[in-house]
Amino acid sequence: MIDQKLLNYLEGFLTDNRKSLFKKVLEKRTRHFAVVLEDIFQPHNASAVIRTADIFGVQDVHAIENKYTNKVSRHVAKGSQKWITSKRYKSDGNNTKICLDNLKENGYQIIATSPHNESCLLHDFDVTKKSAFVFGVEAEGVSEFVKEQADGFLKIPMVGFTESLNISVAAAIILQDLTTKLRDSDVNWQLSPEEKDNLYYEWVKKTIKNVDEIEKHYHQKIEQEI
Repeated sequence: MIDQKLLNYLEGFLTDNRKSLFKKVLEKRTRHFAVVLEDIFQPHNASAVIRTADIFGVQDVHAIENKYTNKVSRHVAKGSQKWITSKRYKSDGNNTKICLDNLKENGYQIIATSPHNESCLLHDFDVTKKSAFVFGVEAEGVSEFVKEQADGFLKIPMVGFTESLNISVAAAIILQDLTTKLRDSDVNWQLSPEEKDNLYYEWVKKTIKNVDEIEKHYHQKIEQEI
């Protein structure tokens, strides 16, 4: 639960423009879509997808780490990792299964991005259902397990000789297209008031240098006043 008095105190360390920007961005954020990265090897690719998710307002990125550790390149991510909610699956068990089960329990259909089967074409995709888009490891694509568990498949129409796109490019095309359609639809895609409040609180804290020390000072001050 948010300590409103503490939040009001912390807001004093932010400019009005910063606070206004946070609230403006939150109005465009969604959890109707989520991004799943399965065993992405190259840090610059994973980082570029995170940056893309932030740009197009997708709040949640799930990283499955069966073979490779999901690392973020600050140079590529450009700070976008601060504003995204990331969940990493890296236990000794079947991380892919744990991730997909978690998403399904939260109402998401699992959509594997793959150009090698009878996938739904991007322009035909139904945006009304909560969807988690799974992007697989470079070259190999999503795992067989993801294909078996997927509720559907999605591909970008291609007319050239090359059969696939770089993962970061594919994610950018898909998210730009589908978030645009989503915002033009009648779907209730926005965050709930509680989700907005919680993220705003997180972002305020992430913006302030030495926030732990400032919080400590605040609580000491409150105790002295009692």
